Amino acid sequence: MAKPISLYCVHCGNIQPYQPLAPTLCERCQSTWLEARYDYPNFKRLLLQGLPGRSFDLWRYHEVLPVEKAGCSENSRLICAGGTPLRQAYRYGDYLRHSKIFIKDERYGPTNSFKDRQAAVAVAAMADAGIQEAVIASTGNAAVAYASACARSGIKLWAFMTSMVPAEKLREVALFGAEVIKVSGTYDDTKKIAAQFAQRRGLLYDRGASSLPARESMKTIAYEIVEQLGWRAPDWYVQAVSGGLGPLGVYHGFQELYEMGLIERIPALAVIQAEGCAPMVQAFKAGKSKADPVVPETRIAILSTGDPGSTYTYLWELVQRHGGTMESVSDEQAFHAMRTLAKSDGMAVEPATAVAFAGLEKLIRHGQVKDDELVVVNCTGHTFPVEKHILGDRWEVDLPLARSHANDAVHEGLQAALERLDERTTTILLIDDNPDDARLVGKFLQARKPYRIFHAADGWDGLSQARQRLPDLIVTDLMMPEMDGISLLEELKLDARTRNIPVIVVSAKDLDELDKSRLNGKTEAIYQKGSLPPREFANQVVEVIEQRASARKES
Repeated sequence: MAKPISLYCVHCGNIQPYQPLAPTLCERCQSTWLEARYDYPNFKRLLLQGLPGRSFDLWRYHEVLPVEKAGCSENSRLICAGGTPLRQAYRYGDYLRHSKIFIKDERYGPTNSFKDRQAAVAVAAMADAGIQEAVIASTGNAAVAYASACARSGIKLWAFMTSMVPAEKLREVALFGAEVIKVSGTYDDTKKIAAQFAQRRGLLYDRGASSLPARESMKTIAYEIVEQLGWRAPDWYVQAVSGGLGPLGVYHGFQELYEMGLIERIPALAVIQAEGCAPMVQAFKAGKSKADPVVPETRIAILSTGDPGSTYTYLWELVQRHGGTMESVSDEQAFHAMRTLAKSDGMAVEPATAVAFAGLEKLIRHGQVKDDELVVVNCTGHTFPVEKHILGDRWEVDLPLARSHANDAVHEGLQAALERLDERTTTILLIDDNPDDARLVGKFLQARKPYRIFHAADGWDGLSQARQRLPDLIVTDLMMPEMDGISLLEELKLDARTRNIPVIVVSAKDLDELDKSRLNGKTEAIYQKGSLPPREFANQVVEVIEQRASARKES
């Protein structure tokens, strides 16, 4: 395995060292468009040899990915992604009267979208760095993919998503054990909240396009397409976009293959957006290299990034350099393409992918894509029926944002929301085999603060929930059947994920010297059951949480 030799700034040519998980920012000109550089001569030799003995997934190309402990197997904590089919769309091609349409079917990933690639490499980089907790903002598929990959790697994920995202998608993220924060604002608001939440808690915030592992993962799509086409590049690559990470990464792959002399050209790029959220298309058609933000007005929530920022400029430069276009389609056109593809080729895709096919139909109709040109369309996502009935309550946290007027979230509103969020995402796990005692304590706690309270009926259940939820505080009874509180504490301290969670012990018996020695240094406080009224006990629990939060902010 090999990490990048260096980072190269596309704008000013500066070369600088690669720093794992740091935002890609040029030290000389502050550009965020930095490309990784690897040992390409050695990798080219391996490619020409056919990469013998390697399975067909994205780890096949691990020499040009920014991770050290790459690869997946039955014993690995990393997910397998990539290695998806490329197949010709014969009947859909007949419908469009175009005989060279190929579909890169990204629905075959662990969560059925090309975001599985992003999650696989990004989470592998987190595992390399020993990260145990991370934050992401997403309009849908990325959160699902990250939640799955983090679950396999034992990393706690906070997924911030807009309230526009379908409930089925939100439930799917929660199903993998992620903490779901539903923000009643735009995706851009959601990203701001997520970034500030991560900063306040000292957590890693995955920045999407400006995160090198995430961006580099996408180039494996280009490598696979070229290999599947018999080591040649298509004439066109077509993809629907929201923030634009996908094609930005894919084209780095085409560029690498071209510079190694393995393909004769770099394909033209077709970026397709929904009309109700098409800042890139509007800027492109106006001849502008920078996009003005828009307020999303599309039913296709996954494509609702209103401000693409510098990513648009990078994509614009790619189109200027290699040819291509940017086009938008209506929601209705996307839904029509969705039905057409299903009826003609038997492929059920989600509306976001249908946008790409509707865009292709438009480009063929207008003569921009010629009859003899080979086209590859990125097909991602699924119709996501989800196990709606196996999740308990409190799998999401609603976060409304105060607004001064229609399209602006004020700074004070964001700060107030963050302060509310600190309370509403504080999780307390009550472990007690007496449900009445747990219910009473939980009632008084929630009367003080809007904490989320979870209850475990015994030590084994408590240990399982602690490892899954990573709560901010555990309150446990000492006397329980099968696994008592002392054994539970010892197990918590042996696990790197749970050893720093503060624990308050409540005991119904007088502790002897042996008990005290076994508890020494493992608890935040020890109380005798009945020694304090429930209300006063709840106040002291809140005080412990607030002291911990204050100490965390100061550090």
